[in-house]
Amino acid sequence: MTRLSTDLDALDRAVYQVVTVTPTPALDVGMRRLSAAANHSKISLTVAGLLAVRPGRPRRAAVQGVASLALASFTANLVGKQLVSRPRPLRPADAPFPGRHVPMPGSASFPSGHTAAAVAFASAVGGELPSTALPLSLLATAVGCSRVHTGVHYPGDVLAGALLGIAAAATVRAATRAVRRRLA
Repeated sequence: MTRLSTDLDALDRAVYQVVTVTPTPALDVGMRRLSAAANHSKISLTVAGLLAVRPGRPRRAAVQGVASLALASFTANLVGKQLVSRPRPLRPADAPFPGRHVPMPGSASFPSGHTAAAVAFASAVGGELPSTALPLSLLATAVGCSRVHTGVHYPGDVLAGALLGIAAAATVRAATRAVRRRLA
């Protein structure tokens, strides 16, 4: 298992390195803005607020989305980062594209809390309102990509965050179904 872990870490760092040296001027500003806009789940909470003003399924989707986001954020930031404590990527002073960077967070790198929260929200809301599944999933994917592009996460951190987000949404949706059955 140690050899596999070492190899996966080397692959993760190599993919990150390729991203850091690839010129993408058309993406840099947008990815930086998206990454910053996803801080504190501002995008998801705004969408939840818009959904919550409509009764019925949209409101239920908003509640499930926020509950899933909260579970994913708690698990990623207060459990996962404490257990794994992976250092953030190093960004050398002579980085070829420093304009794409966002401020380096002080927390551990693994898993990506931004990605966990965005994917949890997209999965939960999309499960309740299928018409939102594709756009919210694309947005969550873009948030995850932005975290690597801006230099604050390795791709493996983002993948782990996405899996955590899916698990959080599945947990909340299962709990919601159980409560609905009891009340019926």
